[in-house]
Amino acid sequence: MKKIRITLVGGGTGLSVLARGLRKYPVDISAIVSVADDGGSTGIIRDQIDMPAPGDIRNVMTALSDVETKLENLFAYRFKKEALGGHALGNLMLAAMYDMTGDFAVAVKELSKILNVKGTVIPSTNISPKLAARMEDNSIIVGESYIPEVKQKIEEVYLIPNDTVATPEAIEAIEKSDVIVFGPGSLYTSIIPNLIPEGMKEAIGKAPGIKVYVSNIMTQIGETVGYSAADHLDAINTHMGQNVIDFIILNEEDIKGRISDYYNRNDMTAVESDRDRLGEMGATVITDHRLVEIDGEGAVRHDNKVLAEIIYDIALKEISTLQYKK
Repeated sequence: MKKIRITLVGGGTGLSVLARGLRKYPVDISAIVSVADDGGSTGIIRDQIDMPAPGDIRNVMTALSDVETKLENLFAYRFKKEALGGHALGNLMLAAMYDMTGDFAVAVKELSKILNVKGTVIPSTNISPKLAARMEDNSIIVGESYIPEVKQKIEEVYLIPNDTVATPEAIEAIEKSDVIVFGPGSLYTSIIPNLIPEGMKEAIGKAPGIKVYVSNIMTQIGETVGYSAADHLDAINTHMGQNVIDFIILNEEDIKGRISDYYNRNDMTAVESDRDRLGEMGATVITDHRLVEIDGEGAVRHDNKVLAEIIYDIALKEISTLQYKK
């Protein structure tokens, strides 16, 4: 019996949260992860070793790992700054495996075996690219961590070198997917960087799988302040060169009175649902009153269990002829 194949596309904490929720379902998970991060421990390692960014890869591997809790915690352990520069042990292990193999995709694959990862974690590209952005005033900002600091509207992002090629494993995962999920995560610095390596646009555009975009709950300082759900989708379609999203999962509940004042102080608001524009772009809206989780301090996030349930339901309903393993 064939399992449903779901490919997740993104980076940051959003992708690992979704992966953790989906691993409980009878699906084959592939995760295509951005490797253009240049902040924190990852940035230090990239400065010292010319390798793709390990941080987001590490987070997704941890989320999909099926090992004893102590080993999982060890992989995620971060040293204090005065000891080993604040590096996460998992980042150092990925750097060591890369140094041993000379191939980042192979390093991820080998370390995944050690951690008994339930799924396939795939770097979007096998080199160490830099992310650059052209801003509203046509200035160019280079470096993923620097882009949001400018706090200008982003017109487009691209990779340096501009002939950066997608990994063959990423292309294959897209081509074989029943469902492709973009997000949740930072629009310009986590999601779109996966779409722009050579070969990805074409593969996504031709892929027969259902394409789902998980909209962020809140706008993001330095990237999407003032953006509606349709604005997020328009940015993806613009970088893709075509409308590609079949479904968009978003929150339509009023959460204003329950969230931290931090959001208001930073001009971050709940992403508004504009169904008419979304419909014009070919996207069907899916929502659920349980989608948003707000903690005691008013911090907002997706409920990963509810989000995974929605995605799995979409797969079951839309792939009516697919046999799946219960």
